[in-house]
Amino acid sequence: MKKFFFALFVCLLSLATFAQNSDSAKLYYNKGVSEDSAKLYAVAEADFTKAISFNPNFTSAYIASGKTNLAMRRITEAQGDFNKAYELAPENKEVIAQLMTLTFNNRQFQKAIDLAQKCNDCENASRVLGMSYYNIEDFGKAEKFLKNALIENGKDAEAAYTLGRTYLELEEENNAIPQFENAVALEPTRGQWQYELGLIYYGQNDFKNSLKNFDLAASNGYFKNNDFYENYGFAQIYSGDADGGLKTLNIVMERKPNNKELFNNIAHAFYDTQKYQQALDYFTKILNLNPKDATTLYMAGLTFQKLGQVEKGKRICDHAIAMDPSLSRYRQKNEMPSGL
Repeated sequence: MKKFFFALFVCLLSLATFAQNSDSAKLYYNKGVSEDSAKLYAVAEADFTKAISFNPNFTSAYIASGKTNLAMRRITEAQGDFNKAYELAPENKEVIAQLMTLTFNNRQFQKAIDLAQKCNDCENASRVLGMSYYNIEDFGKAEKFLKNALIENGKDAEAAYTLGRTYLELEEENNAIPQFENAVALEPTRGQWQYELGLIYYGQNDFKNSLKNFDLAASNGYFKNNDFYENYGFAQIYSGDADGGLKTLNIVMERKPNNKELFNNIAHAFYDTQKYQQALDYFTKILNLNPKDATTLYMAGLTFQKLGQVEKGKRICDHAIAMDPSLSRYRQKNEMPSGL
């Protein structure tokens, strides 16, 4: 009988302790909520921690603590709070949404996808899915969700830019251009985006728009490295400004003297734009560096023919073919050597 009463006493004592702890947890939780509303974040977080110490299964306290830590930019602590809340309440949409955003921002893309799929109606779920799929290189799914994200928020410049990048990966440049244009219209100071748009237009042989976006990129702080000057200079040449293009490319040639590849590209740009004397000058520069370059010698022969010196040009082409018999197929097909 004594054992029964002792067990009953212990049970009642446990219930009393639980009730007391529960009351204390609620007390500190309510204090924390009030302090958080007053933006006393450090004090609020301390009270939420006390509430959790009295009730380790207090989901709302973990959520409140997580939000307060976010307000203080304590990202690691906030993620710890929401992870604990997720363990206690794995179907809680607020918790899922918070963790979805945190994991995405931490570049944990597969985790972000898994969470977003549990919360399709959560704000930004389509955006997180689209951006995450892009980052794990699943471009087909990225396209679908990024399009949805832009339907939900047409002013999301980052989503528009990423959709543009997705179309480039899908080899759909014509679809990429409107997305890049939209992105730079929404955020007109993004020099990197403008430079990339300039490169897309360059690839489309739209050199006017290419130069326009290169200029915008430079005005918005894009660093004008050698690649920039090369792309800009060739865009000038192909748009009809041969002198301006050569002036720009001279900047690179001063930095990379006797660069055969650059000379070759300049020569072909002048050849393509029917500036044959300038083309010949650069084919000659290449041959001065390497007299055994049969392909360049062949191109020099073609250029002489374009300049009206047909017999001389044919002799030079014949000599190039003697050096490299594989070049004869270009004469048979009446075309320039491939890869140039």
